[in-house]
Amino acid sequence: MYIRRDRSNLHFGRYQRRRSQGWLIVPLLLLGVMALVVWQMDRIEAEVATLLGEPPTPTYSAPTMARLGYVAYLNGNMEEAESDFAEALRMEPENFDYLFEYGHLLLLLDKDTEALDVAEQMIALNPDDPRGPAIKIGALYQLDRLDEAIAVGVAALERSPDFSLINAYLAWAYADTGRWEQAVQLAEHAVELDPNSVDAYRAYAYALTWVGAREQAAQALERAIEIQPTLDFLYFELALTYRALEDVPAAIEAYERVLAMDPTNTRALLRLCETYFNLREDAYAQDYCEQALDINPDYTDAWRQVGLVYYQQSQYQRAIDALERCVALGSDDIRCWYVRGLAYYYLDRCDIAVPILQEAMERTQSDRVLGVIREGLRLCQVEPEPTPTEEAGTEVP
Repeated sequence: MYIRRDRSNLHFGRYQRRRSQGWLIVPLLLLGVMALVVWQMDRIEAEVATLLGEPPTPTYSAPTMARLGYVAYLNGNMEEAESDFAEALRMEPENFDYLFEYGHLLLLLDKDTEALDVAEQMIALNPDDPRGPAIKIGALYQLDRLDEAIAVGVAALERSPDFSLINAYLAWAYADTGRWEQAVQLAEHAVELDPNSVDAYRAYAYALTWVGAREQAAQALERAIEIQPTLDFLYFELALTYRALEDVPAAIEAYERVLAMDPTNTRALLRLCETYFNLREDAYAQDYCEQALDINPDYTDAWRQVGLVYYQQSQYQRAIDALERCVALGSDDIRCWYVRGLAYYYLDRCDIAVPILQEAMERTQSDRVLGVIREGLRLCQVEPEPTPTEEAGTEVP
């Protein structure tokens, strides 16, 4: 409490007759009670809340939850957006607009079976609305049921040729079945129908990649990012396209743009680790992998990759520890097996290396990997059993 010390404002002074101090007792008692109340305010409030009950949690309406979901989507918070739209649908289960947005979010989150269920519900509610078939095409495509996706897409396109999403999702399915020119035409038409559709530009980029027009594909993805800059998967797709163009600096920049939005994005950290590892910039690679593991100690792919980095740096015991962690977390990546065996060899522990390499041999059919494993066994002076291809006289690299 601030106490004024400007005595010119006082109404009594030293020339005033001294009075009895008894009149001060009551005010002082009141001040003491007030101080006690303030000091104990938290406890008193808690006891009052216990007696009266906590105020009820605010209940939002379905439109409010939908608006919150859309804002979350715009901010790139996909899981939160999904949860908000699910709550809106709980209150209004047959709201077609909510079903469409929810189904679209499920597709973006790779929850394909759930998206398919939503699509069927939409079609049952309104068979003439093109949004239901569009979500169904996307779900079937992502479930790798390409023939079904194409059949639904062709029928939907006959009924609604000018609905952008139908063209976009069907383009994806066509691209994966080798109908690349048709895929490009459909995706290009999807963009023309809706120049602000992220899905249309993604489909266009994907189709262009199949016909070798990777620079145009990168431009299409950059346009998608302009439309919705908070969706991290767009940057990963862009980086992959730049890597195909052998433009590694542009790929690195794409990953860094993800980290600028979210410094805890472990996938971006892993991709930077992998990229720098391929460039043999091992110090950078190690740093990014270790950052990812600091955030998520159970990130299997990061343990695999940092194990490879340690091995490359001849830190064999650290490589073994990392790759054993990779295996313990359930990885099927063969590198977590045979590289670990090779690391044991370099530590002069062939007694451990040999059984690991032999198990790795049983886990792969890759001729290149088998060649490395056999060399490791040879270094440990163990002659591996010939493979069927060797018995047939096929040269193994």
